[in-house]
Amino acid sequence: MCGRYRLSRRKEVLAEHFGADFADMEWEPRWNIAPTQPVPVIQADGQGLVLKVSLMRWGLIPSWAADATIGARTINARSETAESKPSFQEPLRKQRCLIPADGFYEWQRAARGKQPFCFEVRDGVIFAFAGLWDRWRRPDGDAIETCTILTTTPNELLADVHDRMPVILAPDCYDRWLDPSMQDAASAVALLMPFDATCMRRYPVSSRVNLVANDDPECSAPVELPAAPATLFD
Repeated sequence: MCGRYRLSRRKEVLAEHFGADFADMEWEPRWNIAPTQPVPVIQADGQGLVLKVSLMRWGLIPSWAADATIGARTINARSETAESKPSFQEPLRKQRCLIPADGFYEWQRAARGKQPFCFEVRDGVIFAFAGLWDRWRRPDGDAIETCTILTTTPNELLADVHDRMPVILAPDCYDRWLDPSMQDAASAVALLMPFDATCMRRYPVSSRVNLVANDDPECSAPVELPAAPATLFD
């Protein structure tokens, strides 16, 4: 799964990288983004010619949902089953999006507890998760736009830490993923592959990232892990 990530670039940098207009969006760099918080999302317009950016709540609430509580359980969508899940069927066909990031966190079980790791593409370049979005209306009529991050099987870099990883799209897949004319779910799913492990790196970070209230560069600063205890036969 992906339950925490980082987007530490200013919106001007994001605009240049994605070729999208971030000017009207309020955004400050973040180092510890958590579910239910507002996150930048990139969509294509109806003709696929213009990229638009908006803030959406992380945790997809289907348009048909009776209430918003489902969003806490839909921060991720499994790529292998999204086509068959009522929450994700329609968004997979018609409401795909990019969710910008420059790092994400996963926790590895260890004797001393769970150790958080930061995962990056190369040395921390900007990338995009494959996402889905939907629009839900409150009982008072106000609309909320929400999103989810698709996941897949882990690559070699993640396999010993977690059994899932977020889908990171290669830049040459962005246009195809956002193309509104592609409404065949199978074609969309074909793009949802584990990212090349040789183009990524990981490193341990401190437990500061465990607390949502902590949101600063120290959350993703590398730390040294304690040496393994010596054994009788060392």
